[in-house]
Amino acid sequence: WIPRPAELPEHTRALLDDELSRREFMPEIRSLRSVSGFITPCTWEVSTDRGDTRFVLPSEDAIRRLSRSTLLIGDNHGIHYLVRDIAALDRNSRKLLDRFL
Repeated sequence: WIPRPAELPEHTRALLDDELSRREFMPEIRSLRSVSGFITPCTWEVSTDRGDTRFVLPSEDAIRRLSRSTLLIGDNHGIHYLVRDIAALDRNSRKLLDRFL
């Protein structure tokens, strides 16, 4: 593969970084703005590190706990969203999320 990516020419390194960022697309949820209901499937409106979006949570099984404070949430299109630290979310976001945990 590429032993030292930092030594690549700038144009090549930028192209490689761009391709990898598309393949490793995992937005980090910063806040939950609203949830359409507490029975799945339901639509979530969230703010992420890549902007605001909405997605459909197909089932409660789509929420996986990676650690005590970290979650991985999968939508109906197979996109995964990361909640790095539940405690770092605002109060309203934690309250909405608690209904699903």
